[in-house]
Amino acid sequence: MNITSIRHKLTGWLDPFILLLSKTGITPNQITFLSFLFGMAAAACYLTTHFIIGSILLAVSGILDLTDGSVARLTDRKSDFGAIIDWVVDKYVDGIVLLAVGLSCFVSVPAYLAGFNIPQIAYIGVAGLAVIGSIMNTFIKPVTYAETGYTAKDDGKISDPLEGVGFFGRPETMLFLIAGGLFGFIWISITVIAVCTNLSAIQRICYLWKRHGGYKNE
Repeated sequence: MNITSIRHKLTGWLDPFILLLSKTGITPNQITFLSFLFGMAAAACYLTTHFIIGSILLAVSGILDLTDGSVARLTDRKSDFGAIIDWVVDKYVDGIVLLAVGLSCFVSVPAYLAGFNIPQIAYIGVAGLAVIGSIMNTFIKPVTYAETGYTAKDDGKISDPLEGVGFFGRPETMLFLIAGGLFGFIWISITVIAVCTNLSAIQRICYLWKRHGGYKNE
């Protein structure tokens, strides 16, 4: 179980905003691009240790990411490209933001860690593990769909039980990053993300082994 599997139950408060966006004439792909721009702005702020502003911008990016698909369905502008670019933009934002936090150690080390004399390479390593875990945790899904021939869609988006497998997905990553930046424990957040995304990926692999691990007789 993860937030993604119950997302539709938690995002009803966005309905007025989605309705407003649908009336402006903005396209779903333009919303996705705006989400990307806010994500890159958040990364720039994280890189320069402006973590509070970065977290606010990342929250805006996340909200826009939650709305593009709904606007596409509401305005009948669903497209395969839109679904694809949404995945791609998500991973660009995740990877660059996490990497930006890692590189921020060259600008400033948090006071609560300064006394430990931790080598900068260690900060980069933790951020790198977070990037790998975040990307692989998601990459497993399209690979599974492609290899198993799963093509069923729900409202224009692939919907599969794998959505509910793995305890730590993109929403959890975003929430930990935003909270860490706002409340001053960004490196604790990055460490949790590094550990939990990779464990979640392993959880999904174990699930797939049980479900698809048998040999095929051709």
